Amino acid sequence: MGKTIKYWYGFFLLSSIAINILFTINLYLGGRIGGGSGGAGLSWSEKAAAEAEAVAAISCSGHGRVYVDSSVDSEGQRVCECYDCYTGIDCSQISPTCPADANSGDPIFLEPFWMQHATNSAILISGWHRMSYSYDDNWFKSTQLENYIRKMHSIVGNAITEGRYIVYGIGSSQLLNAAVYALSSQNSSSLPSNVLASVPFYQMYKTQTVFFNSENFQFKGDTNAWQLNNSTNNMDVVEFVTSPNNPDGELKKSILGGKTIYDHAYYWPHFTPIPAPSDHDLMVFTLSKLTGHAGVRFGWAVIKDKDVYEKVAKYIEVADLGISKDTQSRVLTLLKLAVEGDGKPLFKFAYSKMSDRWDRLTSVFSKSTRFSIQKRHPLYCNFFNETRLPSPAYAWVKCEREEEEDCTAVLLEAGNIIGRAGSIFSAKDRYVRLSLIKSQDDFELLMQRLTELVSLENGSIETM
Repeated sequence: MGKTIKYWYGFFLLSSIAINILFTINLYLGGRIGGGSGGAGLSWSEKAAAEAEAVAAISCSGHGRVYVDSSVDSEGQRVCECYDCYTGIDCSQISPTCPADANSGDPIFLEPFWMQHATNSAILISGWHRMSYSYDDNWFKSTQLENYIRKMHSIVGNAITEGRYIVYGIGSSQLLNAAVYALSSQNSSSLPSNVLASVPFYQMYKTQTVFFNSENFQFKGDTNAWQLNNSTNNMDVVEFVTSPNNPDGELKKSILGGKTIYDHAYYWPHFTPIPAPSDHDLMVFTLSKLTGHAGVRFGWAVIKDKDVYEKVAKYIEVADLGISKDTQSRVLTLLKLAVEGDGKPLFKFAYSKMSDRWDRLTSVFSKSTRFSIQKRHPLYCNFFNETRLPSPAYAWVKCEREEEEDCTAVLLEAGNIIGRAGSIFSAKDRYVRLSLIKSQDDFELLMQRLTELVSLENGSIETM
């Protein structure tokens, strides 16, 4: 009898200890996860998290996406947003005559990377998140985000940021005109500053300068042509240098050596070897071509001179009272993941995608005498520690036949391919730009159309 009592006493004692340990663990973890609610697990965020998970789980046959802000049907169900050429409720139907649209620079090729890293790239914010115009330690900028931007450049080795100022903008587009404003003459008695860029150049430089129609600056076209007819003595000039260039991917330098805006949107290891960090007075970068998040609309400028920095910052302040705090929070989350492993997971994934696309593209064009693409030259990349070819975001295609002067029309009529005309870049229409950074579906259709086009040129139909 005494042994039985001792047995049950010991059993209850151990059970009591175990229950208390489990209760303590649950209370501790529950308090942390539940935001101090003292309960078990998520509280106010549970509904939003469940909704985001449910939406992300809708596959749309792998040819589209559903988002939390997607349209809903008559039954209140969210509708798939299908990729080009796919239709139907679940994006399962393909249109066989649909053109391959290679016009847009939408960097959807990086979408699979972020789906593979869903846990660490997700962000969920409260309804009362950052309601103020300002941060405690900075009027418009997240200091933590700035630190991660500097860390990213240090890891990649593509820009000097030490001792420089950083300004945020709505994409790089806003910063481009802010930079022109900051560098142009603002003396009412002076002539307007001449804004220049080397052909072929990104059309936004001209579009913005003309659209804003400022008395302080005017667009004067091609840098080389302007230099032949003018002297820079006593002339106020602002030069755009896009490196790597859009559309042809070339690493470029200033021609005039004066006031220069370096547009480094594509100066990342998946598009070009990084031979050295850029060390210029004013450099502009964009999140869209780094991580693929074009829709976030976030860019930044790295500026050496304090006076120029203050003018750019003032432009952003007057235009928008700074950049959305929600945007900055999301960019911070993305960059935290992007710098993991010293950036290797992101850039290896992105470079693998781009180099594979260029290998396949080059193979097709090598069989053609009717069309050609830009030459690529190997360089040593300090990030990957190897010599390699660039893998630009775009193919700069030339129609070689003398009679085919409008290459955009030729590709559309003969190949059912939509490109961006050379004249949009102030070049000849014998050239056309084809985007290589869209979704895998888009790229596969482009390759199919190009393969068929080149095969017809050679008098046979080949498969990819």
